[in-house]
Amino acid sequence: MKSPLAPFLLAALALLIPSQVFAELQAGATIVDVTPTKFPVLVNGSMTSRSVSTVKTKVNARAIVVADGEERLAIVVVDSCMLPRPLLDEVKKLAAQRTKIPADHILISATHAHSAPSSLACLGTDADPEYVPFLRGKLVDAIAAAEANLEPAQVGWGSENAADYTALRRWILRSDRLRNDPFGNPTVRATMHAGTNWDNAVGESGPEDPELSLISFRAKNGRPIALLANFSMHYFGDGALSADYFGLYCNGLQEKLGKKDVKDAPAFVAIMSHGCSGDIYRRDYTKPKDQWAITDDINEYANGLIKITLQAYQNIKYLEDADIEMAENRLQMNYRVPNKQLLEWSQRIVKELGDRLPKTQEEIYAREQVILHERQSTEIVTQALRIGDIAITTTPNETYALTGLKLKRQSPLKQTMVIELANGGDGYIPPPEQHLLGGYNTWAARSAGLEVLAEPRIVESDLELLEKVTNQRRKFYQQSRGPATEAILSLKPAAYWRLDEFNGPRARDLSGHQRDAFYEPAIAYFLEGPASTSFCKDGETNRAVHFAGDRLQARINDLSDQFTISLWLWNGMPLDAREISGWMFSQGPDHGLAAYGDHLGVGGTEFPGKLIFMNGADRKLHSGKTAIERWTWNHVALVRDGKSLKVYLNGKLEIDLQTTSAKAGPMLDQIFFGGRTDNQSNWEGRLDEIAVFNRVLTDAEVQKLAK
Repeated sequence: MKSPLAPFLLAALALLIPSQVFAELQAGATIVDVTPTKFPVLVNGSMTSRSVSTVKTKVNARAIVVADGEERLAIVVVDSCMLPRPLLDEVKKLAAQRTKIPADHILISATHAHSAPSSLACLGTDADPEYVPFLRGKLVDAIAAAEANLEPAQVGWGSENAADYTALRRWILRSDRLRNDPFGNPTVRATMHAGTNWDNAVGESGPEDPELSLISFRAKNGRPIALLANFSMHYFGDGALSADYFGLYCNGLQEKLGKKDVKDAPAFVAIMSHGCSGDIYRRDYTKPKDQWAITDDINEYANGLIKITLQAYQNIKYLEDADIEMAENRLQMNYRVPNKQLLEWSQRIVKELGDRLPKTQEEIYAREQVILHERQSTEIVTQALRIGDIAITTTPNETYALTGLKLKRQSPLKQTMVIELANGGDGYIPPPEQHLLGGYNTWAARSAGLEVLAEPRIVESDLELLEKVTNQRRKFYQQSRGPATEAILSLKPAAYWRLDEFNGPRARDLSGHQRDAFYEPAIAYFLEGPASTSFCKDGETNRAVHFAGDRLQARINDLSDQFTISLWLWNGMPLDAREISGWMFSQGPDHGLAAYGDHLGVGGTEFPGKLIFMNGADRKLHSGKTAIERWTWNHVALVRDGKSLKVYLNGKLEIDLQTTSAKAGPMLDQIFFGGRTDNQSNWEGRLDEIAVFNRVLTDAEVQKLAK
């Protein structure tokens, strides 16, 4: 018999058990014209100061405000080269007073147009004194207007590969062709656009990020409200005031997607935010000039990105029950200030300048040293936000594509966008190892002045924030295991290093024997590995490291004189650059050349492009038969069976000889990849998928590894 108290008990129980309630998502957007009204106006982005008096395209601030009933946040993207944190802090404070959006829930970033008014003093250009207060008011207006347009909305994510529209501009120079920095020192090992001259360069200094990602907001009836895009490509530049390709892209999308027959509804707003692009440009220097996909036609470039965007847009799936969360960190960062000698040199030059602006590179960087010395440190802002199952995180200025990939691959949410040039402008922020390679991106100045460890600190701050707003742990990144990876593991290696790390010093051993190897400092990470093999699943890019004069060290204590070394190589050095293009494997004590060590490399002027082998006992060079083409991936295996030694190239026998047995001496267990034990003619190029076997592999097993 049913109790008459049952309905009351159920009602009471319902009050005790909270149900999950999704707040209604709202979104509003607007565009505010921030084109200056007074000319000429200073324009940022050049070494020396310049001003313009003509307008090619208007510059705008484009804003989106998102709400869920409890929280509100704003995202603003401004056609500007860089925006200073103090100015943006003022804007956020004023906007918080005028709206219901807390100051720490406002994200403001720059597009990095090098043809926009200057609001941040950097290198030879000062901030325009009349434009800065004008811009401040306009940004507050944009946030307030976007909030006023809030309406019930849905949100969705889209993504497409736009690899033809982005490429590495920072390339590593040959070790014998270093260039001088502004202080007269030969420190430049990597620099922008060095890939235009293939004879000077040995390869790219990092990966690219070809993802064009989209966050779309639409009304519940399907009318587009706003689209926030994100892509990693630097800029085109213009002689007149211009919003660059960012503006053309946004205007073109608005023409394609805007609903012109809807009365009394806010206009659709398209926004292009800047992805991590500090080392990125549009020209693919891996190809000859006549094969560059997109070069100098800015309209063609913008239209191409619009076409890719529309493809992704058609496949977006929307959610209307999406809550939001946002958090930020403020970090104190030191500047890399000059030592006493450099400071005195700089002060003398600045004194001679007097009141005039610097005109030469020497004068510019001398003034920058004095400014950094006076400032010593600064504050930077990092942020993360979540809209349903979509995340956004930020970096405070020009980070490398690798930094964006670190954040995307480790984010708790697969759908993650990284916006750079956000909430301030503290210049280039290279990963620590890139400082060793030098170049413009690393020269201490307001354009690249933060401490060497700024990049990992920023990445860690962003990951902590992503964990906070998602209430999930970050992902542990490791490449997927394709058939080629499983083939290596099936042969039971003593150690197996995939070299898929974001950074050093540790290279993880995948064999299960815990024989991690250790990178020496001058290494570039996360480059594209051998593409002709199936080391990964589902189209994932296989990753490798680029050796720029340093090595990978390892120890395998039970290695006898019966062993096999298997690896993939990519030689970056021109064959006429030196006698030996580079040594990729070496065995013996560090800094020496022991009598028992085996050494494997590629010939240069001697045995051009062919595999070469040398044993420390007689130090005689033995060469293979086939020349290896520069900048191509090839599989190499060295098989030692006592005094018998064989070297294979892509599964085919190249060297077959009798040598002194490697079983001698106390340091047999110490091995190096990417250089010789005595650091003579170290490897200049990439290595990948290195496996060591403490047995002799058969011809069939070697051929299996070469597939």
